[in-house]
Amino acid sequence: MYQNNPKRVILGLLLMISLAIVLGLKRAPDQTALIHTIAYFKENSRVFAASAGRLKAAIVLLDGSTEHTEKAKLALKECRLQYKRIAFFLDYFFESSAMIYNRPPKVEVEEPYMEYQEPSGLQVVEALLYEVEPVQHKEALLAQTELISSSADDLGTLTYQFEATDQEILESIDLELVRVMALSISGYDAPELKSGIEEAYQSLAAIHDVLQPFLNDDEASLSLIRNLDKTIHFISAKTDFDAFDRMVFLKDYAIPLQEALIKLRSVHKLLLYSKSALNPGAKHLFDKNAIDLEKFPAAKWKNTPEMATLGKSLFFEKALSGNLKRSCASCHEPGKYFTDGLKTSLAFDGIQHVLRNAPGLYYVGYQYAQFWDGRAKSLQEQVIEVIRNPLEMNADTDRVVRNLQDKPEYVKSFEQVFRSGTPIRIDQVAAALSAYMQTLRPFNSAFDRYLKGNSKAMTKDQVKGFNIFMGKAQCGTCHFIPLFNGLIPPFYKRTEFEILGTPGNDDLNHPLIDKDRGRADFFSIEYYNGAFKTPGLRNAVMTAPYMHNGVFKDLEQLMDFYNKGGGAGVGLDLSYQTLPSKPLGLTPLEIKEIIAFIGALTDHK
Repeated sequence: MYQNNPKRVILGLLLMISLAIVLGLKRAPDQTALIHTIAYFKENSRVFAASAGRLKAAIVLLDGSTEHTEKAKLALKECRLQYKRIAFFLDYFFESSAMIYNRPPKVEVEEPYMEYQEPSGLQVVEALLYEVEPVQHKEALLAQTELISSSADDLGTLTYQFEATDQEILESIDLELVRVMALSISGYDAPELKSGIEEAYQSLAAIHDVLQPFLNDDEASLSLIRNLDKTIHFISAKTDFDAFDRMVFLKDYAIPLQEALIKLRSVHKLLLYSKSALNPGAKHLFDKNAIDLEKFPAAKWKNTPEMATLGKSLFFEKALSGNLKRSCASCHEPGKYFTDGLKTSLAFDGIQHVLRNAPGLYYVGYQYAQFWDGRAKSLQEQVIEVIRNPLEMNADTDRVVRNLQDKPEYVKSFEQVFRSGTPIRIDQVAAALSAYMQTLRPFNSAFDRYLKGNSKAMTKDQVKGFNIFMGKAQCGTCHFIPLFNGLIPPFYKRTEFEILGTPGNDDLNHPLIDKDRGRADFFSIEYYNGAFKTPGLRNAVMTAPYMHNGVFKDLEQLMDFYNKGGGAGVGLDLSYQTLPSKPLGLTPLEIKEIIAFIGALTDHK
């Protein structure tokens, strides 16, 4: 028989060994982390679904009594905490599903198709529950909680035939840590509940659980475990939102933790940055190169130092204007941190004024929309529009090119930079100017030096101001770290626009509605009426006056406006103000400390 023939047995064994070797070479990759992550998500999504059911039940009992309102708020808080256990997974792998649960409580406009997305989810529930008479919104609350509860029951189905790489899982974890650092501790998701610190703890606990398959006994793993345990221990005992020391958390815990996480990903060759504008070469979120400039709209030529040098010359070149008397520096003076100190800049004729205030140019490259109303999608578009604008440079672009072509030094420089073998073109002018403006990113303020380890770089008042800025004052929910502009974490792929209700005058006791329609002049829809891009606060102390119309002469006036709840807070009738109209309750000392912190964002020349 076959099994008794030694030669055939040996031959069969050799064939089996050969087959095993071949199959081994083609075996499927280790899916331990994927299996672990799916199991984690399924288990915790069931817990979240149960908490969503309890939230719905609490809303059913709303009857106007304080007791039932408070119970509903507690149920909402519990639901939010459970959601944070699975947020990393949904936000990364199923973003559209995540939007059901945790979207901002305002209408979102999907451009360029102008599709409106009505607000939904836990943030909407919070906004309604914290109205003066929440029971009046019971029907809307029931609709929201029914949506949350019913969809949560089906979350487990998302993992059917779900596939993900180890790199993707780790990227989702890294982005969740960025979300903790930039959003959770600022109260972005829950400004009324003030549960951000407790939510941060839940996110860190999720990171701890999901990371387990990636850890072993190497130094990178041990360092990550130490830093993660320390961070969780630090935040676990902190529940007072306003009193939480965000500076200590970031400097001593979150930054070292992120460094350790990035180190582990790097050592095991699992680095991936497919979903965000974060830079794989950066050590942490406050690294100078944390956000990758190359992810932003750019010219078809790669920036070089030579191109930036040419752009710097062009920045001061009056041949770019129609009367050969103005340059970019006319309204963006380097000595004034690239502003002009005026409410609105002088127009081309030297008599009129342009519509809006000239913003500073530091860090201007880190934006997906230019101008106050965001009508330009790139710096190149902005440059050409300014050159053509009758109130600004009032120049014909063909004439500008001829002016430059008549100067041998420019002909030589453009050829050296672009090597086109053709006459100068206006898109090359725009590219060079853009390259120069993208170099305006020093990151050498007292704040930056403090986070690099110089404990004397910031004063005690400035550190206190940062904690209030990121906490009680809610400034960090619009001016996002690390740039303190409207670039939204953790993906940093979208520039925020807000309706603040900025008045047309600075008398907050008798405010007048500003007639500037903002983004609505570009996209004529009601949700954009009075919407403007969130400006950066780096160097803000040096760039008064403030707002798109330059209405506030100093930061004291500006903070008074915010403290009172923006335009709606001071009595203006505004239907779609996105800034909460509830007063912040900041004391004069707290305002002084916030302004001191903003001073710590001033770059040294």
